[in-house]
Amino acid sequence: MTALNLAAAQAVIEATLASARARAARPLAVIVVDAGGHPLAFAREDGASFARLDIARAKASGALAMDADTRVLAQRAAGNPVFFQSVTVALGGQIAFSPGGVLVRDAQGLVLGAVGASGDTGDCDEECVLAGLRAAGFNQEMVP
Repeated sequence: MTALNLAAAQAVIEATLASARARAARPLAVIVVDAGGHPLAFAREDGASFARLDIARAKASGALAMDADTRVLAQRAAGNPVFFQSVTVALGGQIAFSPGGVLVRDAQGLVLGAVGASGDTGDCDEECVLAGLRAAGFNQEMVP
């Protein structure tokens, strides 16, 4: 898939949530944002706490703002906490240092947007997003 539009965003969310149910994950919130950080689609499963959507958005927004998945950002933040505290302030808190925020790229590596999920462990959130992206036709393995 090469476009990240409403239909693609909805497909990513549907597939991410299907992956979560297949894994018996805790209820998730998932958001897909475009390259400008604007929400394309989002969903919060029954039972997900009210803050989960805000956390998912912080994961997606942070990944987009820093041009890296939140797993990578968490590793970088551990080694440079003062800088990343400043980044958090500069972004108005819209960044989360836990896996589950994943950039969406086309086959040439151009960033199309990002997906954020929150509700289970960061590892599980990220696994569900990656499965959702693959199922929706975004081959993350092609990223340069």
